Amino acid sequence: MALGIGWMLDAFEVQIIGSVIPGIQAEFGLDSTQAVVINIVWFGGIALGAIGFGYLADRFGRRRLFVATLILYSVAAVATAAAPSYELFILFRFITALGVGGEYSAVTSAIAEFMPARRRGLSNGLVMTFWALGGILASLVSIVVITTLGLGWRYTLLFGVVSAGYGLLARRLIPESPRWLASRGRLEEADAVVESITGITSERGYDFPGRGDTSRSRLAELWADHRGRLFFGMALDFSEAAGYYGLFTAMSIFVFSSATGAVPVSDAALPVYFLIANIGALLGGILVSFGLDRLGRKPTVTFSYLAAALSMLVVAAAASTGSPAVVLVAFTIAAFFATCAWVSAYPTFSELFPTHLRATGIGASVAVGRIGAVIGQVLLATAATAFNLTSMFALLGAFWLIGAVAGGVWWRYGVEARGQNLEELAAAVAKPGVPKRAV
Repeated sequence: MALGIGWMLDAFEVQIIGSVIPGIQAEFGLDSTQAVVINIVWFGGIALGAIGFGYLADRFGRRRLFVATLILYSVAAVATAAAPSYELFILFRFITALGVGGEYSAVTSAIAEFMPARRRGLSNGLVMTFWALGGILASLVSIVVITTLGLGWRYTLLFGVVSAGYGLLARRLIPESPRWLASRGRLEEADAVVESITGITSERGYDFPGRGDTSRSRLAELWADHRGRLFFGMALDFSEAAGYYGLFTAMSIFVFSSATGAVPVSDAALPVYFLIANIGALLGGILVSFGLDRLGRKPTVTFSYLAAALSMLVVAAAASTGSPAVVLVAFTIAAFFATCAWVSAYPTFSELFPTHLRATGIGASVAVGRIGAVIGQVLLATAATAFNLTSMFALLGAFWLIGAVAGGVWWRYGVEARGQNLEELAAAVAKPGVPKRAV
């Protein structure tokens, strides 16, 4: 639960903006282009934070980094809520995104390294599902703070600090990853962590298949020795970031917006619509978490991304009816399958990297993914304004298909991680006739 707070914070920050952006635009006198810049800056900060803090998490440990990222997030969130101008708002929003981006690398690495192989997919998936809880929290806060109490956007943004405070306290109870300690040659400290959790005293004399700093940079080592796995992670994250963020942006700006939407709803009703969609997302995340260990990573990832792609066409068809109720049902279905896809992705590619490179590999994948999110924002706006809603949702479906194709390729040539411990996965070789770096 402590690790999942990071994902909840990210979802809260991303989705709360959809509710408060009208107030921010009104106070600072922003046009639509300046409003879109807020999202682009956010994704850029997450990309830099993920890759930068990912490198630091591999060098200095998981525990230090997921405490540091929460501190950075908390301070920057307060500064953002108090920003006196649009320029300072953008700056503090960017710094907040750096902290949230660090969550991706440190949290995903830690949860994978703590959990036993037989339940690693379920545990990691449930941590990812905290995203939907963050979306639900954002909707509830919007309903209470903005609609019911009539307070401004500044009070709404401050609410995320409450969650950060809880996470900071909870994470003090989380020890350092024993796998990371062992990869650095600190075997006695690793043993102490394992014994504190399990109560089992380990026998000495083993050799952990990891290593610490080398003459090569971590990214260079990933590129040279684990290129196929890195491409797989990047493809999945690019696909889900462009598709998932694009879906929620499309619904808030081009479909439901009271000012510019094709199926407009009132500003007061919008948080309720997002609340319902996020309940669907929560159910999708829980379902796919069980599928990772029961069905395996390969079929779960491939079919989840394919279902997400098809669900975009369902939303397009619903939008053509002009009925808010029909669109809400389709939106909830799309959020369900989209969450199935991205929740299946992170546990799948994070466990493929060796321990001493894991956070860096995750960070590089997330960074490419956020580039996809930025590209998605630009292309979606272009498709919606130059063509129509159907074209926009077809583009979203194409983004999701990238992940489905990557999953199919991995199904054919990659390794199935279900039930294998992380050390076995790191040492896995390709099938006969397939180059090692392809796997």
